[in-house]
Amino acid sequence: MSAQAIFTQGAASEAASRAIAKVSPKSGNTAIGPALPDDIGNLFLWLNDAQAAQADAPYQPVDPLAFKDWLDRHTKTVPALFVIRSLQPARAVGFVLFKNLNPAFRAAELGVRIGAEADRGKGFGSSAIALALDYAWNSLNLHRVWLTVFAGNDRAIAAYARAGFREEGLMRHAAFSGGQWHDVMMMAALNPSESA
Repeated sequence: MSAQAIFTQGAASEAASRAIAKVSPKSGNTAIGPALPDDIGNLFLWLNDAQAAQADAPYQPVDPLAFKDWLDRHTKTVPALFVIRSLQPARAVGFVLFKNLNPAFRAAELGVRIGAEADRGKGFGSSAIALALDYAWNSLNLHRVWLTVFAGNDRAIAAYARAGFREEGLMRHAAFSGGQWHDVMMMAALNPSESA
């Protein structure tokens, strides 16, 4: 049995997902909103997905205690963790989060993960990034949102560029993952109402 099958949503999960998606920021077939109790298993699975990590970070398994700490850290202060939901059918497909929030500089780092490979390349990430940036500009009053991405991750780079991120630099051989060194691209988006 696959790990994904363990966390397959039932009718009650879909109803809860549909209800929270109705009141959450949405665009097209995508919404971002708070994590529901039924989402916790998927979040744990997505953080521990070694294959998905190979595309954007060195793989580091997360045990349940470290996961609880991670979840607490990203939900206790500013609403920083959002679950990405498909609207048809209503279900969790990934997450987007703000981390390294710096109020003095009105800046934060953005992280995104679409959980299952079957859900990647369908626009969920692009829509979620646009919704997250709208939240960053209009609710958190941020001026700058930045991220890092493996330079060879063309699909992610294209999604970030569509959302308004621009390349700011390249760190050569900055991450070791999957048995090889990877260049890491730095990208950022500036609040369009403040950019000159």
